[in-house]
Amino acid sequence: MSLRDIHTPVLLDRCVELLAPALAADGAVLVDATLGMGGHSEAFLERFPGIRLIGLDRDTDALDIARERLSPYADRITLVHSVYDEIGLHAHGASAILFDLGVSSLQLDEAERGFAYSQDAPLDMRMDQTKGRTAAAILAEYSEGRLRRIFERYGEEKLAGRYARFIVEARQERPLLRSGELVDLLIAATPAAAQRAGHPAKRVFQALRIEVNSELSVLADAIPSAMDALAVGGRIVILAYQSLEDRLVKQAFASASASTAPAGLPVELPEHAPRFRMLTRGAETAGEEERARNPRAIPARLRAAQKLRETT
Repeated sequence: MSLRDIHTPVLLDRCVELLAPALAADGAVLVDATLGMGGHSEAFLERFPGIRLIGLDRDTDALDIARERLSPYADRITLVHSVYDEIGLHAHGASAILFDLGVSSLQLDEAERGFAYSQDAPLDMRMDQTKGRTAAAILAEYSEGRLRRIFERYGEEKLAGRYARFIVEARQERPLLRSGELVDLLIAATPAAAQRAGHPAKRVFQALRIEVNSELSVLADAIPSAMDALAVGGRIVILAYQSLEDRLVKQAFASASASTAPAGLPVELPEHAPRFRMLTRGAETAGEEERARNPRAIPARLRAAQKLRETT
């Protein structure tokens, strides 16, 4: 099975359409801030033979796969082991920037990484397996109140308090080390009526993954850094897969595309003009055909903007 079979880039044609005007000139630089297995980047390198690519990823396994996949373009690519809140170090003057957020196909499909509640594996969930605290460590060390808060905030879980209490009680007997153990505990803690609303582990696993990888705090830093790094006239596309991510993107874009002129000012001064203009109206989603063909496109929300001026 080829990489193209196991990894289908989400909203690829729309990403290309939105970023194409910024990549038309030879020497244009595309920064893929979430390289993954290189699906989006491969398409851009194929379609724009004059561009250079800078690809960032915190996952060393993904970088290895992408490096092999993109080897035909080795003279035009630079791949960096980096979390995307460090994008300002690598993207200054970029023509276009792409973020494809959330957990990658590689991380979901490799059972031993512990991201999927449908497969029993060690409770790791680190996107960068070279450092950081695992999900098992969080479940062992966090207080009941802290667990409840991350389940509420990052998972928007209504049973957050109940799940936190069950976890703290269970770990007094033995630590929770595997995803299957956590899933069994969550199912046991969930009233039958609530189980009909969806799998009890879905939101808890999302919350743990976000906490393990500091995803929202990293994203909150990364978006303004990327917008600052972008060249005037450059374009940025961000794909988000859950409401918490999309809210951060929406807020950053809305702020940058609004005038800062005081109310009642008769003429808008240049320093008050919007820094960006929106290229999408709200969040765009995948069409029915793509959603049927690629289920991972179902929750995707795409927003895009173009830089009009530097900060004064």
